[in-house]
Amino acid sequence: MLKKAFVARAVIATLMLAATVMSATGQDSTPPKHASEASEPGHSYRLDFTISEIEDGKKINSRQYSMSLNTSDQNEIKIGTRVPVEVKQGEIQYLDVGTSIWCRLRDRADVSWLSNDVMLNVRSDLSNFAIPDQQGSSMRPAIRQVKIDSSVIATVGKLTPVGSADDPNSKRQFQLDVMATKIK
Repeated sequence: MLKKAFVARAVIATLMLAATVMSATGQDSTPPKHASEASEPGHSYRLDFTISEIEDGKKINSRQYSMSLNTSDQNEIKIGTRVPVEVKQGEIQYLDVGTSIWCRLRDRADVSWLSNDVMLNVRSDLSNFAIPDQQGSSMRPAIRQVKIDSSVIATVGKLTPVGSADDPNSKRQFQLDVMATKIK
């Protein structure tokens, strides 16, 4: 009987000691809910964008653009010309004509089955001046524009299609692809 009472007191004392230690250290045993709450820092990536112009199934032009991004960051590439446009008598506004690619990157390492993937939000705007036979009778220059806004999950090291669009004035198609590479 004494032996059972001694064991019961020892168990109670051990439990009380464990509760005291846990409350004194102030540690929370629940894991973080989101990757952003984890103590592990994010990663850096290089994003290589390719804009291809395709006519009758044959690639006729291709341009490459690159940017570096850290997890949860955003960046933009902008190349072109600022064209003055008179909107009212004596009032001029500038119009951007060229290529603009904006991207936000989120690391997906918190999900085990997507551990080699990143989530990308991409906005692209491609514009240029229409060739004379597409301009019509207007004396003002016509501007052709292709916009692709997309959210994609890209596998690191593999080319991922972001979007494509047909040109309504020709048999051409514009295609935007991206390849994400983790930077060591």
